Amino acid sequence: MQVQMKTKLNHKQITDLIVANPKVRFYVTGEPGIGKSALIKMIRERTGYDTAYVDVPTLDLGDVAMPVVDHESRTTRYYPNARFKLHLGKPVVIMLDEWTKGSTPVKNMTHPMFEVDNPRLGDVPVPAGSIVFLTGNLTTDGVGDSMQAHSRQRVTEVELMKPDAEYWLENFAVPNGINPIVCAWVDRHPYCLASYTDEGQEGNELIFNPRVPQGAVVSPRTLEKLSGIVTNREHYDTDSLLAAMQGTVGYSAAESVMAFIRHQDSLPSYKSIIDNPETAQVPQDQGAIAVLSYGLLEKVERATLTAIMRYLERIDLEWQSLFCVNLARHKTKNNFAFENGAFAKWCATNQDIL
Repeated sequence: MQVQMKTKLNHKQITDLIVANPKVRFYVTGEPGIGKSALIKMIRERTGYDTAYVDVPTLDLGDVAMPVVDHESRTTRYYPNARFKLHLGKPVVIMLDEWTKGSTPVKNMTHPMFEVDNPRLGDVPVPAGSIVFLTGNLTTDGVGDSMQAHSRQRVTEVELMKPDAEYWLENFAVPNGINPIVCAWVDRHPYCLASYTDEGQEGNELIFNPRVPQGAVVSPRTLEKLSGIVTNREHYDTDSLLAAMQGTVGYSAAESVMAFIRHQDSLPSYKSIIDNPETAQVPQDQGAIAVLSYGLLEKVERATLTAIMRYLERIDLEWQSLFCVNLARHKTKNNFAFENGAFAKWCATNQDIL
C-alpha cells in the first residue's frame, strides 16, 4: 500500500489561498514557533484590511460576547467583544489563533463565524468580504489541540511547512533585520531548523521534538527572541548573555552561538572595509566570514555598496553569492543595488546564481 504524504505549504502559498477565498475558513496547522501568527500580517499587507488577532485559549465567554437585555421586546441579544472589530462595519481579517486549544464554550460561541452564508458572532454579522481563519498545532505535537467532526467539515485544513534555514534567512531574517550573528549561525547550522517529522532527525537536540523531554529549543520564534538578546549584549556581562541565550534556544545552541559572537569581536571594522576595501583584513575562519557577510548585508547603503563589492572580490565566491543574492532579493535595498555598476556587473557575470 502506497503511503500518502501530506502536501505542506509555505507562508506565501497559504496567504494566496486565504486571500483568494474569503468565504473559506482555513485551519492552518503546524509545529510550534514556525510563524503561523505571521500570516495575519501578510494578509493585512495584501488586503489593506484592519486585523483582529484573537488568542482563543485565553478567552472566557465574556471575552467573546455578552448578553444585553432589550426591555422593550423582553428579549436578549449577544453583543460581540470589540476585539473582533465587527462593530466597525467593514471587512476585517480575524485570526482565531490556537482555536483548537480553546474551551468548549468559547469554541461554541465562535462557531457561527464558520458559516458560509451567514457568518456571525452573537447577533452581529461578519462584514461581507471579511477573512476569518484559524490556527493550531499538529496532533503529533501533543500540545492539547482538539476539533470535533462537525467543525472539521466547516473548515479547510492546510499545513504550514516549517521554514528551512535557506527559506527563513531569505524571507524572514534578512528582510526583518535579524541580528547578523544569528543569521550567520543559522547559515552554518541549517539543521537547527529541521523538523522532527523529517527522516534522520531523531538525535537532533536543537529542535522541537514531542517524543523527548525538552526545555528551550531552536525555532523561528525563539531565533527572533535570540536576535534581540544578542543585539543588546553590550548592556550585560557574558554570563548574563549566555544564561539568556540558554533559556531561549537551549544549552547546545547557546554555546555554539557564543562562538559566533566571539567571531564578531575579531572582525575588521565596517569603517576599515569602506575606507580601504583592497587592504582591510579578510577573516580566514568560515564562521567569521559568515558573520561578516551578514553584517555587511545589514549595514550596506547606496554610498557604500561599491566599496563593499571591491572588498568582496577578495573573498570566495560562496560568500560573494550570499551577499549579492540576498541583496538582490531585499525588499528595501534592491532598488539602489541594481543601480550600482559594480553590483550589476557581478550579477551579469553570475546570473546563473540569481
